[in-house]
Amino acid sequence: MTALISCERTAGAQHPQIDAPKGPSSGLIEPGKEVQEIPVIFTYHLDSIETAAEIDSFKTQFSELEQEYIFAINRMDAYRLNAGDKLVIPDTLTTNFLDYSPFPLEFEMLDSIPKALLISRRVQAFALYEHGNLIRWGPVSSGKKSTPTPAGLFYANYKARSKVSTVNQDWIMPYYFNFMNFEGVGVHQYSMPGYPASHACVRLRHDDAVFIYNWADQWKLDASRQIVERNGTPVMVYGDYDFDSPVPWLALAENPHSNFLKATEMAILKDYVLQYKKDKRNFDPMFFPADELPGPPKEGLETIQ
Repeated sequence: MTALISCERTAGAQHPQIDAPKGPSSGLIEPGKEVQEIPVIFTYHLDSIETAAEIDSFKTQFSELEQEYIFAINRMDAYRLNAGDKLVIPDTLTTNFLDYSPFPLEFEMLDSIPKALLISRRVQAFALYEHGNLIRWGPVSSGKKSTPTPAGLFYANYKARSKVSTVNQDWIMPYYFNFMNFEGVGVHQYSMPGYPASHACVRLRHDDAVFIYNWADQWKLDASRQIVERNGTPVMVYGDYDFDSPVPWLALAENPHSNFLKATEMAILKDYVLQYKKDKRNFDPMFFPADELPGPPKEGLETIQ
């Protein structure tokens, strides 16, 4: 196993190890001191866990919080770590998980949207934005190759503290929040294997599922409960996962920028934002006469319990 020994602010420039770099990335600022906005670029290395003894060594080398971050970066539950696995590990571990976000901390194209949930299928991660400011990100496990999570602009519809899957009644989905009503697709807590494994839904860690369950806004229906008068929080699903290649976060060891947004993905998100701004159900009715509000979605509505 490899020890944590360095931090890089720019490629190729070595600096002593620091536990929590100060600046806008970590949010840790010394009182009375101005902070120079120098971008922090974190580097990573691959660690091969060859034996059970090395698993034990890993658990003693890192604190519980550090292990939580490492497993999240590797999109897997801690109990799934087995001998023979590879982990990508930051060369510096801070106290702020936002430091390792594949999403920008400030996203100008989203600044006019009160809340937005982004889901990247390519890098298996979600991001929560409020007026373009990143407030949380985390790992996901989206649909497997045979049942992929559809890409597109959707909206948070209804939620349930616990929901039974319509595919298999043995599957209980805690903190379920639907965003494709007719198809029954949503985000919810479930096991995280380290790759896309779901039946189209988007799996989340427990804390992330609870946070989204309480944070996202539901739709608002009319008295008949058949017409959507106001959309819920926009959910933007984008990016293509490469099922024939190694998981993309392992590439961080070679290129710490590899999981960042691509230009093609930026263009897709820009289109989603334009779609959002054209839908009158995303704005307060006072801005539009009631007779101009759109009717029900073409795909229809399920019965809401």
